[in-house]
Amino acid sequence: MPMFLIGIGGAIGAVLRYSISLFLITNDTAAFPFATVAVNLVGCFLLGLLSSGFEQKITANSNYLSALKTGLIGSFTTFSTFSVEVIQLLQHHSYLFAILYIFISAIFGFLFVALGMKAGRSLWERKEPV
Repeated sequence: MPMFLIGIGGAIGAVLRYSISLFLITNDTAAFPFATVAVNLVGCFLLGLLSSGFEQKITANSNYLSALKTGLIGSFTTFSTFSVEVIQLLQHHSYLFAILYIFISAIFGFLFVALGMKAGRSLWERKEPV
């Protein structure tokens, strides 16, 4: 059952990523891979949100959490596309864009995970009545 749920989550995540790419890309010669940056940063935030104690606050089966984290978010984000796009930027002598892309992806990826975790802790922590 967990593998099936992860597969369903993966299919949904892949379709979401593809749909967002179609929406954000206006032509095939985009100088900067905005679509990949967008999905990866959103995925970082969501994974941070779900990894911030959410597991302890829900009563749902852990298989559903795996379907969300590993399946949906895992297929929604894409390190392989990031890697290919960096190489393509370098091959087209777009060195500044390649460096900027690496920097944005790494630094902002960590930042978005941290923001997601902070938001998650705020959402999941139990507020004591005054």
